[in-house]
Order: sequence, then structure tokens, then C-alpha cells
Amino acid sequence: MRTCAALVLALLLQACTASRPPADTGSAAGGTTEAATGATTESARFAALAKRAVDHQLQDSPIIAYFTGLPAPDHRRWSDRTPEGMAAFERGNDALLAELRTIAAARLEPRDVVTFDILREQLESEAQSRVCRNELWNVSHMNGWHMTLVAVAQEQPVTDADRRAQALERWRAVPTMVEQEIGNLRRGLAAGYSAPKSVVTRTIKQVNGLADAPADESPLASPAERSDDAAFKAAFTTVIAGQVNPALRAYARFLQDEYLPRAREALGVAANPDGEACYRASLRSYTTLNRSPQEVYDLGSRTVERNAAVVQDMGQRKFGTRDLKEIIRRVNGAADNQFASKEELIAYSREVVKRGQEKSAPMFGRMPSQTVLVEPFRDYMLGSGNSSHYELQVDDSKPAYYRIATDNWQEETRGGAEITAVHEAYPGHHMQLSFARTLEQSDVARLSFNSAYIEGWARYSEMLAEELSIYGADYALMSRRIWPARGMVADPGLHVLGWTREQTVRYLLDTGRFNDVEAVDLVDRMAILPGQLTAYDSGGLEIMALRQQAKDALGAAFDVREFHDVVLGQGVVPLGTLRRNVETWIAGRR
Repeated sequence: MRTCAALVLALLLQACTASRPPADTGSAAGGTTEAATGATTESARFAALAKRAVDHQLQDSPIIAYFTGLPAPDHRRWSDRTPEGMAAFERGNDALLAELRTIAAARLEPRDVVTFDILREQLESEAQSRVCRNELWNVSHMNGWHMTLVAVAQEQPVTDADRRAQALERWRAVPTMVEQEIGNLRRGLAAGYSAPKSVVTRTIKQVNGLADAPADESPLASPAERSDDAAFKAAFTTVIAGQVNPALRAYARFLQDEYLPRAREALGVAANPDGEACYRASLRSYTTLNRSPQEVYDLGSRTVERNAAVVQDMGQRKFGTRDLKEIIRRVNGAADNQFASKEELIAYSREVVKRGQEKSAPMFGRMPSQTVLVEPFRDYMLGSGNSSHYELQVDDSKPAYYRIATDNWQEETRGGAEITAVHEAYPGHHMQLSFARTLEQSDVARLSFNSAYIEGWARYSEMLAEELSIYGADYALMSRRIWPARGMVADPGLHVLGWTREQTVRYLLDTGRFNDVEAVDLVDRMAILPGQLTAYDSGGLEIMALRQQAKDALGAAFDVREFHDVVLGQGVVPLGTLRRNVETWIAGRR
């Protein structure tokens, strides 16, 4: 059981950034009055542009609203996935980016600087990532469109007659959306693009799992379940049985009969046209940094070596050996590091989440109030190779979920379960994402998502949990050090440096955190999300480096609560923006 924050928002848009210098908010040559007037004028221009950018995103994909808290323009549409519809969206983004480049960032009001950063990188990264032609090989067991259906079903509003009518209109259009996806995949095959065979097989299993569920018990039946209108309940269930499920079966048959035989054997994205350029664009999109694949690989390798040395020191003290494989074997084989059943795994994870919430409070100025529940996967996800993950909920009156993959519970350790629970709940994803919704943010910022910040915070939280004494034994302390940064090595290795599946699996198994099945699962996850696994430690290393920088600069005046307030205080931001925020705080405290 391993973790990824499978946030639906990541499927809908990728917000990303490169670092830039702080905007100059000082007075201009014409004097302070003139400077203030100029800033007001420039900020007004930017505010109008930002509003158009948000409207453009929501018009293209109204369902984004359900995962950001923004008002939806309507509840009756899916995105237009025809070539013409996607081209129109890109033209709109290009026009927005061209206008954004006419904005003088140095003349913006201070409150607009972060929003400017976010919007510029959303638009630039989207343009750069077009080289991947993701729409032409959009088959994924990790964040495929079929999984979005489940999330949207749970959020589709049905509170009045008009919204119920809109719900029926949207879900009756699922067959059209499926036809568009199939058409894109056929064009992809003709142009030499495809997803890996192993990923296609996993996706077929998930889609069939959705389609085979009885309509009234389907994960897609939530709108009917939440309505008291008998006629609507009957109509919606009929739509699922008569239109949605047959469309899903047709998609699964297409994948099985037509797509799978022509899908690529190679796992690395370099096998697709312009694959290496795609990988570079994906790295930037996920990490918000302009690092080359080799730079990522080298930094990861150095970090792995440092972590291994620490584990060897710990192993010498605890087991009397510095042999890394022997240390890992003893950790994973310890009788008091095992579970007797999947029920015990779930119960223990709930205990760790509760412990994490209680022990995190002293490190933060305030804590989020939203509940997070720990539950196993839904049936259709079982056995598909998806990872344990966090499911956000933008309505704080409803719970968020930490979903546990229990397929291989026998192989999970108590230390590993502790690390995952910390990562997903407190002080990890749930802590950060729930806290972000309490902030006053621009609509552009609410659309912001980048894995380096979100996963970086969760990785930092694994370290912080050690300070907070959340972990129950030394097993977690050793296990949490042996895995980090290996994604920065294996991911570029697989995609552009020529690693084979077997070589990648062996490298993952050397950590001791995975059995054979889990290692293969992780490799297929890496295959369909090129670059994403590098984001965890790209962000985590940056946050830890900034904390050390602040401690060195402030000495006894360093307050970790203040540091956390700064890191969390503007929501999900690019790493370059985060660094600027922390360094500005350091300068102010000095």
C-alpha cells in the first residue's frame, strides 16, 4: 500500500510555475502618488484579465467548480473533447497569455503578485505541455476520465427541479463524451501515440467494474440517492442503466479489442512522438521547476545516498549491522511490525490519523475543522493497481476521505501504515488542503494545483511527524528515510534514460517498501504519469531547505509555527513563489 494524492483537480488542470524575482513594489521615478496610481491601474487591468481566465476555465470544464469551491456556470455539460473544442480552448489560453505578458508585474499591487505568478505559470505550462498530445493517449488507471465520473456524481447538485433536469442532461451526454474519447484515441494510434499495454489492461478492469455494477448500486448513482424526488430517482437510474453503463462497456470493448493490440509495450513516454520534450514539459508541470531530467536524477541519487547512510547508522544501533538489505529485511519482518488482518490495518490507520491531529496542533497557529474519514477503496477500484490516496471535499461540512488500498494488506507494515496516514491526513494533505480553504484567496489561486507543493508538503510532513512523536516505533523512522527521492531517480530513468521495467522494479524492491506486486503497480503508475513521482521530493527538499535557511538566519528567533504559517499562508503556490515568501519573511524578522 503506497500513497498518491489522486486529487480530481489534477486531472482537470495542471497549474505550474517557474521562479521569478519579486515584483518591485517600491516608488517609481514619478513619485509615490504616480506610482500608486500606476499600480492601481495595472492591478485593475490584471484583475479583469484574471476574471476572464477563470471564466474561460469554468466555461471549458464546469465540473472544476465542484473541486475548487467556485460557482459553476451550469451543471449540464462535460468538456468538449472534440479536436475543434480543444483547439478553441487553446486559442483562448493563448490570447490570455499574450495579454498577460503586457502586464507590468512590477507595477501590481502587492496582493496581486502571487496571483500573477500562478496565472502566468498555468498558461505557460499548459502551452508547453501541448507537445505531449495527452488527449491522443488519454488512457489511465490513475486519473482517467472514468474516475472523474465517480467524483462528479457525488457532487452533482440535485436540490431543485432545474438542477435535477441539468443532471439528467449531463449524464445522458456520457455516450457522446465516450465517443469523443474513442475518436481521440483512434487519431492517436494513427499518429503513433498510445498508452502502455499494462496501463490499458488495468483501465479496462476499472471501467468494467463501473459498468457491471447494478444501476441503483453504482458509484455513479449518488445523484439519485441524494434526491427525494421519486420521478428523478427513477429517471436517473434509467440513464445509468440504459445509457451510461452501455457507453462504459463500449469503451472497455474498444480498449480490449482495438486499442490494446496496438498499444505500446514500452513504458517510457520517450516511445511516443516528441516523448523527451513531453517529459521535460511534464517535469515542469508537476514540479514548477525548470530542471532537466538529468538534474532531477542526479539530485535524487545524492539524496538517496545520504538517506541510506542515515538508515545504516540507525541499523547499526538497533540491529548491529550496516548492511542495508539486512536492515530492511529485519524491519519488514519484525513480528511487532505486522498486521493480522485488513480490518486491523484500517483501525490502526484511524488511530494514527487521530494521533496525528492531536499532536500536530502545537506546531500550527490554527487547525482545520473539517473531518477526514479513513475508509477502504470502493469495490470497482480493488485490484486495479491504484494507490492509497486522499479525496478532498471542498464543502467543509462534509468529510474528506483517506482511501486505503487493502488488496495486499498482508505485506503492509505498521511503520509503513503510519507514514502513509501522516502523508494523507495530519499533518499532510488533509491538514494543508483544508487549511487552504480557510484563506482569503483569488479565484485564480483556488484553481491552482501543483504536485510539487502539495506532495512536497506531505513529504515534509513525514519528517515533521517524527518531531511530533506521531510514529510509534523505530520502524517508521527507518522506513520513511529509505524511500524518499528514489522517485527522482526511477522516474527519469524509466522515461528518458533507458531503464527497463525489470530494472525499475529491481530498484524499487531494493527499498524494502514494496513487494513484487506493489513494485509493478508503482512502475505502471509512473508510466502513465511521467514526471509526477519526482514532485514529492522536489517539493519536500525545497521546504526542508527553506526551513533550515530560516533557522540559520534567525537563530533563537526562529519560530516553527510562524514558518508553517508562511508556508501554508497563501495556499498552493509555485515553489519559486514559496521561496520568495519565506525569504521575505526571514528578511522581515531580521
